[in-house]
Amino acid sequence: MAKRLYEVWKGKNKFIFRGRLIFGPDAKSLIITLLLIIVPVIIFCTNVARNLLGETSGNIAGYAILMVTVVFTIYVLLLLLLTSARDPGIVPRNLHPPTEEMCYDSSASIDVGRQTPTPRLPPTKEVIVNGVPVRVKYCITCQLYRPPRCSHCSVCDNCVERFDHHCPWVGQCIGMRNYRSFFLFISSSTILCIFIFGMSALNIKFLTNDYGTVWKAIKESPLSVVLMVYCFIFLWFVGGLTCFHLYLIGTNQVRHDAKTVSTRRTDNKKTTYETFRYRGVERPQVYDRGCLNNFREVFCSKIKPSRNNFHAYVQENERGFTRGMNSEGYIGNLDGNRREKVEDDREIGGDLLKISQRHEAEDA
Repeated sequence: MAKRLYEVWKGKNKFIFRGRLIFGPDAKSLIITLLLIIVPVIIFCTNVARNLLGETSGNIAGYAILMVTVVFTIYVLLLLLLTSARDPGIVPRNLHPPTEEMCYDSSASIDVGRQTPTPRLPPTKEVIVNGVPVRVKYCITCQLYRPPRCSHCSVCDNCVERFDHHCPWVGQCIGMRNYRSFFLFISSSTILCIFIFGMSALNIKFLTNDYGTVWKAIKESPLSVVLMVYCFIFLWFVGGLTCFHLYLIGTNQVRHDAKTVSTRRTDNKKTTYETFRYRGVERPQVYDRGCLNNFREVFCSKIKPSRNNFHAYVQENERGFTRGMNSEGYIGNLDGNRREKVEDDREIGGDLLKISQRHEAEDA
């Protein structure tokens, strides 16, 4: 019986509604995120907003504050769902891995200065992006050369296009297809924090006018102060994250590109890892189209359709998403390498025997 793609998916994702919604393996963290948003809003609506309604009785402003809070919270939760339950840009695993090339292994037969050719794939290769060569890596798990700006997420075990990071608060990778909703989510959360903080402070001001002192106003509505402190702390997180991603969007970078290696080698030479990481940092002109065009690309461009139809049926022979070398083939190759090495050793041994015999004849 044919199965659907999400039932045989090799990644660590979690699916609901028969593969129509896809989450990361840490999707349970969404519960914490929802509580961090919903609980303060409920406290605000049932206490602070109700006090503001009493202070502005007969005025539409009090009802407007309550309505704005509810509608904007629903909007933030919708953005959270779009970020968490959407395919972030997963690259399908290769059903037909690229053909291995014959490469010389310098570590083999090093004592006699001979190199043994072994079939293997180069770990990296260069592709041209906007006229500039960019190095891409081969993913052993997905058996493909990753597209530029693509990286393999160790949490979800998938290669993700334009991979930014894996966010545990939304339980999903942030990539090409959900980056816009992620940025709108954190920026809207920042605005919501500022709004609740300001309205709570306004409530304290009204109570201060009624009771004469700030201390009495705080005793009358301690939850207003609690909300102000909570929003102030939370604002440092989402507000700072929003500013950081504004910089990344303006320069057309992703967090994955902007990473740097804190530990340097003492001889001031870059390792292969450092060279790959620094490549995107040293050449921002590869993707940078100017600040205005960079923002247009993120917010005005059409989101590409998913490469995976998780709800679709797959044939029996399509389930081997990671068709790698099986154990028998691997052992066979090992045996072949051993046989080649034995033959080389025999050949070398025969040459040494002939040389020693010739020296003995000359001495005689």
